[in-house]
Amino acid sequence: MAEMHVYLVSALVLSCCLQILAGRDFYAILGVPRDANKNQIKRAYRKLAMKWHPDKNKEDPKAQERFQDLSAAYEVLTDEEKRRTYDTHGEEGLKNMNSGGGDPFDPFSSFFGGFGFHFEGAQHSHQREVPRGSDINMGLEVTLEELYNGNFIEVSRFKPVKETISGTRKCNCRQEMRTTQLGPGRFQMSPVDICDECPAVTYVTKEKLLEVEIEPGMHDGQEYPFVAEGEPHVDGEPGDLKFIIKELRHDRFQRKGDDLYTNVTVTLLDALNGFEMDILHLDGHKVHVVREKITWPGARIKKKEEGMPNYENNNIKGDLYITFDIAFPRGGLEDNDKEALKNILKQSPNQKAYNGL
Repeated sequence: MAEMHVYLVSALVLSCCLQILAGRDFYAILGVPRDANKNQIKRAYRKLAMKWHPDKNKEDPKAQERFQDLSAAYEVLTDEEKRRTYDTHGEEGLKNMNSGGGDPFDPFSSFFGGFGFHFEGAQHSHQREVPRGSDINMGLEVTLEELYNGNFIEVSRFKPVKETISGTRKCNCRQEMRTTQLGPGRFQMSPVDICDECPAVTYVTKEKLLEVEIEPGMHDGQEYPFVAEGEPHVDGEPGDLKFIIKELRHDRFQRKGDDLYTNVTVTLLDALNGFEMDILHLDGHKVHVVREKITWPGARIKKKEEGMPNYENNNIKGDLYITFDIAFPRGGLEDNDKEALKNILKQSPNQKAYNGL
């Protein structure tokens, strides 16, 4: 019995050691299967990053650590070469792969960029404020179908990239107070410009492919940021690139919040007799409409949960409101037809003047 106990303890210790050597399980961190495609990984990352970003989740003390794990998992699993290395050798293999320097888990150069937030504390703790390039705001036209179903849109970004050239330049210039002795017991303090010597640089325009994920339920005017993809700064950090969602006008539907509105024109015959019809929705499915009673101009019906998906929870949908217009026949009626209508409709003349505004 004692030998069995020792065996179990040894197996447990060995299992823990293997887990430590293997590093983090990036698939488990993102909650995706090992055969997940790139779009599945991006969607999982975006959902979890919204939950765990320290600027969004200030209550959980482990939020920053979890967000960094998410960013590391995203960076590796969306890069084909890094993903192959990770699948074969684990996180330790990635460390050897990136031994040439730099942070292998910097997600801010990727398509998503960390939602445009900046950490406070160790990652950005500088003695003086770091200069920053300007942000760029760009409108991105999106169809209502894309806002309903979701989509990935590729955008080519021609970005000025800093490259080192021969020579040096003055950089990180700042003012410091210098004390000069003028005589016994006499001193003078004056500001002096102090600059560092940095390698000379130039800017070269390079093309970079950015991928914008249009998530179901996004709204007109919503921002989609790419951190550090804005205007560069020679002595500091680049600004951000922000895409502003611009919803294109649709020919059949109008969106108000999570609800959709549409108008349908039916013939006078159908308005009186009732009708069945199908309305083609934004994802191709058909909304079946049945009217058995008389339909009057301006009549409206509601189809529950046939509206837009909610951005925060795609399982919740708004409603679809259908307003009916009536197409009246043109021309006149014969006297016998008029009499027949009077007998069928059984309505007496009832004209009243009123303010219809």
